[in-house]
Amino acid sequence: MANREYETVTTERIGYVERITLNRPEKRNALNTTLQREIVEAVQDAERDGEARVVVLRGAGPSFCAGYDINPTKEEREYVAPRTVEEHVTLTASYGQLWGQIWNCRIPVIAQVHGYCIAGGSDLALHCDLVLMADDAQIGFPPVRSMGSPPTHMWLYHAGVQQSKRLLLTGDTISGEEAARIGLALESVPADQLEARVMELAEHIAEIPHDLLVYNKRIVNLGVDMMGRNQMQMVAAMNDTLAHLAPEVQEYSKALREKGVAAAARERDARFDK
Repeated sequence: MANREYETVTTERIGYVERITLNRPEKRNALNTTLQREIVEAVQDAERDGEARVVVLRGAGPSFCAGYDINPTKEEREYVAPRTVEEHVTLTASYGQLWGQIWNCRIPVIAQVHGYCIAGGSDLALHCDLVLMADDAQIGFPPVRSMGSPPTHMWLYHAGVQQSKRLLLTGDTISGEEAARIGLALESVPADQLEARVMELAEHIAEIPHDLLVYNKRIVNLGVDMMGRNQMQMVAAMNDTLAHLAPEVQEYSKALREKGVAAAARERDARFDK
């Protein structure tokens, strides 16, 4: 099956492995609406192909993904502000529905994480089946300090109660080495070995016939869903909506408009760097 053309991702077939690259390096692969849509479309195209057995998601440039694009250009701006609380819940819940399509892809999806995997980047990575990180990569959700809570929630299922609370009650980021130690990632390796290690694992998995991979992934996913994963995404969306009503979040939104994203974030994070 010939690869189709996308605007914000590139794809390549390597044996039975479909490698999808987030391709907005100048924005550290920040997730605008086009990139969000095309990631899912590319994964689904690989799934429908019938020949691909494993998908690898990686990022071009210095980072895997620096989060949702909260500072899009005028041409990229497709966001319409919700008018009511219920519209806000619906919008926020759409992220769980979006990335849930990665989780529910019939074939395994591996996240190859280097550089920053922050905020929305972690939403994407943690909906993959396996996360492999560079030792010096950074993963976390700093927006809990000023913007709300994660609109999706896979932290508990990967890292457990204590580590999830530790990360979401501080907004700290941790290295790939620590993420692997606490179970948030499968493993970490030196950055210059990451691509080779991911492909080694992907090709090893791809030795299993397609349908057997589907069945064995499905049983694990169904087990997690029985633990309430689907309901958890709606709970996350509702609580993120409530968090946006907090006065501190309103103040930070004002700072974003007046000072810009970088300056507002530096000011917010300064007290955490002591």
